[in-house]
Amino acid sequence: MAKSLASLPFLCFRSPLVTPLIFGLLLQAPFTQASTITQPNFVLLLADDLGIGDVGCYGNDTIRTPNIDRLAKEGVKLTQHIAAAPLCTPSRAAFLTGRYPLRSGMDAVNDYRVIFWNAGSGGLPANETTFAKILQHQGYSTGLIGKWHQGVNCESRNDHCHHPLKHGFDYFYGMPFTLISDCQPTETPEMDRAFRRKLWLSTQMIGLITLTAVLGRLTGLISVHWKTLTCLAGFSLLFFISWFSSYGFVRYWNCIMMRNHGITEQPMVTDRTTSLILRESISFIERNKDKPFLLFLSFLHSHTPLLTTEKFLGRSRHGLYGDNVEEMDWMVGQVLDAIDKEGLKETTLVYFASDHGGWLERQEGERQLGGWNGIYKGGKSMGGWEGGIRVPGIFRWPGVLPAGTVIAEPTSLMDIYPTVVHLAGGEVPQDRVIDGRDLLPLLRGAVARSEHEFLFHYCGVHLHAVRWHQKDTGAVWKAHFMTPIFSPPGAGACYDRGFCPCFGEGVTHHEPPLLFELSQDPSEATPLSAATEPLFDTVIRKIGRAIEEHRRTLTPVPEQLSVSNVVWKPWLQPCCGTFPFCWCDKEGDNKLVDL
Repeated sequence: MAKSLASLPFLCFRSPLVTPLIFGLLLQAPFTQASTITQPNFVLLLADDLGIGDVGCYGNDTIRTPNIDRLAKEGVKLTQHIAAAPLCTPSRAAFLTGRYPLRSGMDAVNDYRVIFWNAGSGGLPANETTFAKILQHQGYSTGLIGKWHQGVNCESRNDHCHHPLKHGFDYFYGMPFTLISDCQPTETPEMDRAFRRKLWLSTQMIGLITLTAVLGRLTGLISVHWKTLTCLAGFSLLFFISWFSSYGFVRYWNCIMMRNHGITEQPMVTDRTTSLILRESISFIERNKDKPFLLFLSFLHSHTPLLTTEKFLGRSRHGLYGDNVEEMDWMVGQVLDAIDKEGLKETTLVYFASDHGGWLERQEGERQLGGWNGIYKGGKSMGGWEGGIRVPGIFRWPGVLPAGTVIAEPTSLMDIYPTVVHLAGGEVPQDRVIDGRDLLPLLRGAVARSEHEFLFHYCGVHLHAVRWHQKDTGAVWKAHFMTPIFSPPGAGACYDRGFCPCFGEGVTHHEPPLLFELSQDPSEATPLSAATEPLFDTVIRKIGRAIEEHRRTLTPVPEQLSVSNVVWKPWLQPCCGTFPFCWCDKEGDNKLVDL
């Protein structure tokens, strides 16, 4: 810039036409051309289970989120930002690859819709190309801090075929799995709770039958051979061991922390997890400040058991959940301060979102432990209703993106993929379908409409709804082909199940589909019909043709979340020690522990 200003007198001397040109340039909007900033840094902040209604800048006036609100004030807020799936594993697979999760086999045909064990064999396939891998090839330092939940091993406990370092990240610190209440010894177990109860009941019944038979034999009331009783007792013991060896040690098998390929805590010490994740994030920024970097901070907040440090307990008006969200907001502020401290604010694109909607059914007694989705119907696990998939979406890049902008166009978490790749100077893969769209023209105001004409809303591999963005009118139509059956009726969630299902007796099929115009009815309160909407038949036909075209782009792939892939396999269990004696704490003397 200094060179350009120094040459102005010479230019003015050469031509009187330069003066009006200079004034015209000075009157232009003061935003830097993105192309003049080669390879900006990227800080991607992804919350876990955070509802769109939990954030101040999206309408919450009781949970304090000043740092997330500051991002929106200084950047661009998206009000129709859509997750590609309503649960963690498939949504994050789509985020990382820019593709609907069923294209990579990361959505389920059964009820096991996420990765259940670190010792499962399913995960993000090696032939999928993440944005991190492309940025790595562009010379970026790439780091993932926090939650992964995309699998670990395939054939042995150390092959790490699904590990973050195999998918483009130079550095990983965090949980290869996801945070669950089983990780907190004082909390009620969460993982597969209903199935675990059935196993306990079956064990007790088999044990009771065995004990009754033995007593009957001893008292002479029943004529049973001792060999038969021995076999029955052996079966009872084997049945118990078969399931208790996995479900009885969930905290040791799933609640672990890793640094790169090594386990640092097994089980994790939850009292210091937040401190370590924050310090690792700031340390990554400080170590890489002199070269382009990608930091993907994948929060454990606000997933149960809502790990919250003592200084934030009791601070909010929404109990432990609100405390946890406010602590996450504080962590966002600490990361932003680190960016400012290193003088990186103008060269860093910051993005904040949630992986899907809040978990309405997550309760313990009178305590509400899940999030709130504002005016939107439904929540986590519901692939069609807005509450399960509409999430916060905020971008900040000072000098490039106009501050205080609100965009209501349909966008997707999958859009991060091409946006980041193009800004880094890379190219998206040409040998596969990429469902995301480059958001930069929309974010900068160069175009008024989103590139998305249709978005397909899956629940597992089952298509529940389709959104059509009618660009000539701005209307956003949404047709529901299946919806979950709420229980109790009218409750807005599936409280008796804990999760709403994707198929079977727990859903209603709609023919004709339920149709809503979201720009007029964002809460999806009043379905339209041919009698009330003149365009009803036209819209349904248009969406039907789009579904046919979309399905022609799908190709069969191995199911990563099949039952055989999600079950616990002891030979795949990550272990700090000699299996099954897996225990270690390598962070006990780490100076990063204290905040």
